Amino acid sequence: MSLSTLLQPDLVLGRNILHLSPDVLDHYNLRGLILDVDDTLVPLRQAETNPALAQWMGQIKPVASVWLVSNNVNANRISRIADLLDVPYLTSAGKPSRRKLQQALTAMELPVNQVAMVGDRLFTDVLAGNRIGMFTILVEPMPLANEVIWPSPLRYLEVSISQYLGVTLTAADNISKPAP
Repeated sequence: MSLSTLLQPDLVLGRNILHLSPDVLDHYNLRGLILDVDDTLVPLRQAETNPALAQWMGQIKPVASVWLVSNNVNANRISRIADLLDVPYLTSAGKPSRRKLQQALTAMELPVNQVAMVGDRLFTDVLAGNRIGMFTILVEPMPLANEVIWPSPLRYLEVSISQYLGVTLTAADNISKPAP
């Protein structure tokens, strides 16, 4: 498998995770989500979830099993976020390693093709999900309240390298509607 294939998300949402609706999950026959935490669910500099994220999670959990799998080694921070969202979690994942993703998949008891890895980074989240055969969804980072998000230099470099390798990062049309 080529590097460009490993870095190619199955779905580029083009917006933050709050726009990943139950209809999108149904469209792709997804029954489980493994979610990155930092900048995917909660901005890196924020320790708490926002009410919109809790509301989104309330709409997603009835249709999909959800696990948080984070590279973050701060177990207290990730635990606090997982507890607020009432979902299981794993820390220190070392993505693009597959080990913790496989742990979450095993606990979900779902076929790998019905579980999506959702994250904001190509070289960690998308690469890890593709290495294990999951459906991969690239989302935009979650901004702090009242803040316009500027791409981090590392994310910009990942996107540039990926596009040079032939990865297509065009957002999908007509499916990135916010959850009702």
